[in-house]
Amino acid sequence: MTSVPDLAPVVPVVVLEDAADAVPLARALVAGGLPAIEVTLRTPAALDAIRAVAAEVPDAVVGAGTVISPAQVADAVAAGARFLVSPGWTDALLDAMASSGVPFLPGVSTASEVVALLERGVTEMKFFPAEAAGGTPYLKSLGAPLPRARFCPTGGITLASAPSYLALANVGCVGGTWMLPPDALAAKDWGRVETLAREAAALRG
Repeated sequence: MTSVPDLAPVVPVVVLEDAADAVPLARALVAGGLPAIEVTLRTPAALDAIRAVAAEVPDAVVGAGTVISPAQVADAVAAGARFLVSPGWTDALLDAMASSGVPFLPGVSTASEVVALLERGVTEMKFFPAEAAGGTPYLKSLGAPLPRARFCPTGGITLASAPSYLALANVGCVGGTWMLPPDALAAKDWGRVETLAREAAALRG
């Protein structure tokens, strides 16, 4: 399985109220160079949005975010999600994600959570909420004692701060929403989304 961090330096974190917006939004992100798209399960439209992107945007790698239960794991994969992201994890959730057959990023914010996942053989994880939990200094400090862990930090990251995260040896990608400004989504300004996605795709550590 291709790991999530290997797909793109930035994973857009999408919250959709209307599933009809999913396909044009995904096409704009893919055109801008961001094929890995995390659709969060925060709205009733999320699963329909994942289904639509999976069916109609073949160049997109659509995933499900804010996965917090085994039932959501099953629903997301059935809808066509090709990766899973959680804000945190429990044994039951981790077992379900590990059995799903798709790549997954369980969420962590402490060294103990990282160690617990490494004990379970999981080396790729989401660091959330990145800025509130300590940002780049915290992640850098985890590198020496926990070199096997690789992170996708998400939460409060911007176009300006993303390069400092991507420069860290233990960061494979970042998640963010800055390429999805609410006013552009409300106006269905997919051209602007594509332009912002292209700027994000150009980021490298």
